[in-house]
Amino acid sequence: MARTRHEPPRAWQRMLSGRRLDLLDPSPLDIEIEDIAHGLARVARWNGQTQGDHAFSVAQHCVLVEEIAGHIEPTLGKPQRLAALLHDAPEYVIGDMISPFKAALGLDYKSFEHRLMAAIHIRFGLPPTCGAELEAAIKRADRMAAFLEATQLAGFALGEAEKFFGRPKGLDGAGSQKFHKLKPQSPNDAEASYLKLFTRLSA
Repeated sequence: MARTRHEPPRAWQRMLSGRRLDLLDPSPLDIEIEDIAHGLARVARWNGQTQGDHAFSVAQHCVLVEEIAGHIEPTLGKPQRLAALLHDAPEYVIGDMISPFKAALGLDYKSFEHRLMAAIHIRFGLPPTCGAELEAAIKRADRMAAFLEATQLAGFALGEAEKFFGRPKGLDGAGSQKFHKLKPQSPNDAEASYLKLFTRLSA
């Protein structure tokens, strides 16, 4: 049915789960992890400008950030690591906007993103916002992941990536080999990896 002249524009997104998420006033009750995993697995990091048979998805990036956060901060518990996995979850609705474009959109965009993130956190039993210490740890892991992705997949020289993201420190020792051999997964595999990790962390 066509929208009437005085009817407000549609501000909700229908998900494959059947949920209808109101983007202006997102409810935790309309958020499902299957929708998040499916969407993030189909959103490309670096605007798709990466090597490999598949794009490096936001879902795969989030798994990487969670793994790095647990590696550099071994005392993090499951709720804190779940927050790391969900750190880019709003992008299942809004996509992966590059940082300069976010800055150009200004505070309205950040306010929207924060509302959606709070609803996601509440849906999965987390506080609406991360404390300053956890937020800093996740941000550090995020920048490390960006450096690895930039140099291994996105064509950045080491010096160039170090200028923008800083050189990672602490990505050595047991279990660190996976950080140095990034390989983009298919959307279905990235979705499955994300859901598997979510299930382990939320148990």
